[in-house]
Amino acid sequence: MSRAVLNRDYKMRVPYELKQGQSRLFHELPSGLNMEVIFQKGLDHKVPGERRERSENPPLVFIHGSFHAAWCWAEHWMPFFAQRGYDCYAVSLLGQGESDVPAGSVAGSLQTHGGDVADFIRKEIRLPPVLLGHSFGGLIVQYYIANTRNGQFLEMESFYPNLAGAVLVCSVPPSGNSGLVWRYLFSKPVAAFKVTRSLAAKAFQTSLPLCKETFFSASMEDHLVLRYQKLLTESSRMPLFDLRKLNASLPMPSVPCPSVDVLVLGANDDFIVDAEGLNETGRFYGVSPVCVEGAAHDMMLDCSWEKGAKEILSWLSGLNRQELM
Repeated sequence: MSRAVLNRDYKMRVPYELKQGQSRLFHELPSGLNMEVIFQKGLDHKVPGERRERSENPPLVFIHGSFHAAWCWAEHWMPFFAQRGYDCYAVSLLGQGESDVPAGSVAGSLQTHGGDVADFIRKEIRLPPVLLGHSFGGLIVQYYIANTRNGQFLEMESFYPNLAGAVLVCSVPPSGNSGLVWRYLFSKPVAAFKVTRSLAAKAFQTSLPLCKETFFSASMEDHLVLRYQKLLTESSRMPLFDLRKLNASLPMPSVPCPSVDVLVLGANDDFIVDAEGLNETGRFYGVSPVCVEGAAHDMMLDCSWEKGAKEILSWLSGLNRQELM
């Protein structure tokens, strides 16, 4: 992987300016296409009140959802976790952010996106990482889990690299987004219309109020929403999936007693993933989901971003304690 900052023309007309301590790298995939990676090294010193050293912490690999890219993690969560000793890597899936664009009309499938993430981890990450996915990125993480050695339907050479754990942030549930859509149509028809207009028709790109309602808390300041609206608009040059083909491939194959520890994290004010969707994901992995009060769908960018980060940090601390036992 090239360990240099970006030295070519930006693909996004509104490029994301990295924060101090962050680097923009490019990982060459087997296809020859380059995948953008934003990297931030964890600090070596101990954090007061914590016992573990940085070198003992698992790396964190972040996977974004539709209309997003690696930058969405670099804004708040990567600095937060790096300051607490975690090496952080955020990828931009193909056709998103500063990554190369594949041939075709969509960026890929669960199989191709999952394979790209696995290739990056296999070649560039020294220790089993914790994989964190947001929204449709959470569905990619679920596919990844099903393709690790605890999967039931793969040959040994097909397994993805092992994980130390996985975090599903406001994730699309294992059955896909069709259940969410139908529930909204029958129970919240106005909200269903807004979601469809915002995402399917991409109206969030031109309507500031709709962008705020879709992704952020009502208390989010408009100048921040405007900044993120521009980045969201520029992040996705092609659809992440063909949704018809995606939904036809679901539900996710069941993984009995998965060996990967999973945190299912939702937001109380999520405009996209409802409570039933959150609970479905929790049931699938046999865990009780954690719902963050006062947080919206884009929990990592929201004005209350620290609430979700602290929930994940607490879970990571428990994960680390288990490893020491």
